[in-house]
Amino acid sequence: MKALILAGGQGTRFWPLSRELYPKQLLRIGGGHTLLQETALRLGPMIKPADVHIITNGKLLLDIKGQLADAGIAGPEKNIMLEPVPRNTAPAVGLGALYLGIDDPESVIAVLPSDHLIKEKAKFHAVLRKAAKLAEAGYLVVFGIRPTRPETGYGYIKLGAKIDKGSFKVERFVEKPDTDTAANYVASGEYLWNSGMFVWRADVVLAEIKKHMPELSKSLGRIGKAIGTPREAAVLDKEFSAVKAISIDYGVMERSKNVAVIVADFSWSDLGSWDAIGEVIPPDADGNVSVGKVVNVGCKGSTFYAEDRLVAAVGLEDVIIVDTPDATLVCRKDRAQDVKEVVAELKRRGYDEHITHKTVKRPWGSYTVLQEGPMYKIKRIEVKPGAKLSHQMHHHRSEHWVVVAGTARVTNGDQVTNVHVNESTYIPMSTRHRLENPGKVPLQIIEVQNGEYLKEDDIVRFDDVYRRP
Repeated sequence: MKALILAGGQGTRFWPLSRELYPKQLLRIGGGHTLLQETALRLGPMIKPADVHIITNGKLLLDIKGQLADAGIAGPEKNIMLEPVPRNTAPAVGLGALYLGIDDPESVIAVLPSDHLIKEKAKFHAVLRKAAKLAEAGYLVVFGIRPTRPETGYGYIKLGAKIDKGSFKVERFVEKPDTDTAANYVASGEYLWNSGMFVWRADVVLAEIKKHMPELSKSLGRIGKAIGTPREAAVLDKEFSAVKAISIDYGVMERSKNVAVIVADFSWSDLGSWDAIGEVIPPDADGNVSVGKVVNVGCKGSTFYAEDRLVAAVGLEDVIIVDTPDATLVCRKDRAQDVKEVVAELKRRGYDEHITHKTVKRPWGSYTVLQEGPMYKIKRIEVKPGAKLSHQMHHHRSEHWVVVAGTARVTNGDQVTNVHVNESTYIPMSTRHRLENPGKVPLQIIEVQNGEYLKEDDIVRFDDVYRRP
């Protein structure tokens, strides 16, 4: 069996913690590993690391590689496929099946989201094994979860004829219902939550795509003919960019007559919104979930998340408060699914708070924007031991660096010097420069930028060990 992990999503319902450049799958929520790391680690030893593949976009590539390396997951780092543009799950699944089925068209592929929480690994493996047998028999298999509440944020699956113990034909898929309809589904016992986890043979899903999504199939065919030729990258970019953005659920699963569902008996959450955080972190006696420095007086059934600052709440019921250094979310729990509308409004207004945090991860370390104003920006930069930034230049800004911890090796024009704690250096505008950490402890510097244009795209790279453009 092979695995295809879908890791290109943005997780907009988890804003302001998730951002476009640091989405939900890259977050640590209630554990030591990120959700992406947990997803990859969960597959071992059932699926060999060499058979674990990840599909994502270029903006997340370096962060994903870094997280895999940090968790000691060697296989998938070599098996990362990049979508030229985001086109939802049907094109991503088709592309994955195309590449993973090259050597063996009948390869069984488990398609898994990268941002789900599954605690019972052994039970998960048992369901995977059962799904593989159904897939080998030609079914498109979906994992169904027994509903525990009338959830309106999930799609539902109505059970059809029984195949064997714990697996059924799918009678129909139902989109996210209203509260009353969801309650009726739960009471009937005939419906499962659609988990978005699938298992199928490469050739079977490609045949179903050809049947129900002929235009996508034609594009995949043209990509397939270009694989291994000098035209491969150009054809992939052209064809993938032209296909319609649609989910595999809409495009294939809801139309196919060849779908089976397995009742998955492991604990599961897709962490689709902030009201699901209680499935990760146990609530207190009043039903409150608190993360960080939180003081609540007389609150009930609420969620509080604090990163840097104290969050205090008095007499609140069924609300969510999430505080990050640059944004604060306050909403009723029954409106948690609508947080995505905030992200849409941020985009409409041209704000940046949906894109990234004040602290931005980089393969060499991180930087945090401390303050900015007209003609200046102040950052705290941390460089990992042995790491280095690109050899670069800025057209519109100069930089002052003050070392506060560690030792900096600075390339400034033609000069290379070591700068120690409480020492500083100045990088003039339009000067080639590089910052390195030659030591064994993290390097921390305070950077003061001055200039008329201080955005991150004012950078010309001449050499970069991380191969960024």
